[in-house]
Amino acid sequence: MAKEEKTNVMRVLEQKKINFQVHCYVETGKVNGMEVAEELGQDPNCVFKTLVTIGASKKNYVFVVPVNMELNLKKAAKVVGEKSIAMIKSKELLPLTGYIHGGCSPIGMKKFFQTTIHETAKDKETICVSGGKIGYQVQISPDDLGKVIRFEYADIV
Repeated sequence: MAKEEKTNVMRVLEQKKINFQVHCYVETGKVNGMEVAEELGQDPNCVFKTLVTIGASKKNYVFVVPVNMELNLKKAAKVVGEKSIAMIKSKELLPLTGYIHGGCSPIGMKKFFQTTIHETAKDKETICVSGGKIGYQVQISPDDLGKVIRFEYADIV
């Protein structure tokens, strides 16, 4: 197994003294959320993907949803008070967030964007989100996640 690298996400969590567990799957080359959940032996309802969008107002928003579900753009737009939202282009992700597609985490982005997490997360003891790099996930309680980023829960799928 490859030596585990420390990512910015892990540094942020350690700095804030937040409990988390790292899951590494670098060797597998898996990027698809469902494949990652399977590789880690995790319930896909507990593994979340981070999606970055842009609203009609040109403001960016972050949505965090289970890997086995799709973001509903109409519901998401309504939650953030936009007429419409769209996914940002992959090439815009790195300059905007500091993360690449497949390694985007709600924790430690270059700047904070209004963040909404699908409401099922609040019933989970822990959820997994990207560790900030392809091949890494961090498992964290939603309460502890709330100590690192501000977010609201809503039905967005």
